[in-house]
Amino acid sequence: MKVLITGANGQLGQEFQRLLEQSQIQHLALSKQQLDITNFRATLEAIENYAPSVVINCAAYNQVDKAENEPHSAIAVNAIGVQNLAYACEKVGATLVHYSTDYVFSGSKRGLYIESDEPSPLNNYGLSKLIGENLIKNSIQSYLIFRTSWVFGKGTQNFLYKLSQWASSSKTLRIACDEFSVPTWTYRIAIISLKAIENSLNGLYHLTSKGFCSRYELAKEFFKLKNKDIEILPAYQSEFNLPAKRPNWSAMDSTLLLKTLSQEPIEWQEDLERFLKDDL
Repeated sequence: MKVLITGANGQLGQEFQRLLEQSQIQHLALSKQQLDITNFRATLEAIENYAPSVVINCAAYNQVDKAENEPHSAIAVNAIGVQNLAYACEKVGATLVHYSTDYVFSGSKRGLYIESDEPSPLNNYGLSKLIGENLIKNSIQSYLIFRTSWVFGKGTQNFLYKLSQWASSSKTLRIACDEFSVPTWTYRIAIISLKAIENSLNGLYHLTSKGFCSRYELAKEFFKLKNKDIEILPAYQSEFNLPAKRPNWSAMDSTLLLKTLSQEPIEWQEDLERFLKDDL
């Protein structure tokens, strides 16, 4: 296996690099500065020159609120850039591995979302990711699309980092208690993705930890595990007046993927605890 990683400086891109280095799998990791996937010619040239068997796309526009005012930026990376990758992968016979989001759903379902549920995004970010999914399906034969949620890892683009920043200036935090999904560790995403690649899986799957929680519950668990005395108060999403509307409920079920790979589900609390121990 010969792997090319885009978005190498992001939290998921860094996780893949650690795992591939440990496994001594040949790989090339390119940052946004080294490869802008919105540039068709540069994308095609990079993939043709390296000739990977697998391209793992960790490049993404994930500024959910900013996407409401600059939808063109979200579409450029999450849709057009993804199509560029799909075209180039199809040309060299590579498998494209791509990451989507629970925000493709509206939150109206009672129960965990499964792969066959109809997407209906509430915001421009979710729409851009859904367009990217559809472009992949229509552009390439060999692909894996993983929908994941509330991703956390070693980086600054996640909710846990924001919690730490907020707690550095205040001992009391108000956190939404009416937004539910599944916190998912970058290590879990990367290790399951690699198993799926090794097993030649193809198609769209949900990839999250087991269980679900509110942002409020996640914050309380986070500071409990860190032994930090921070008061967490429940609040409603509407109180924050954020530009982008979020689904109140977007928890997904990963049973299809895990059963296919004969993997046991891991509770989000267990992965959060392991992450914090590793991150010390």
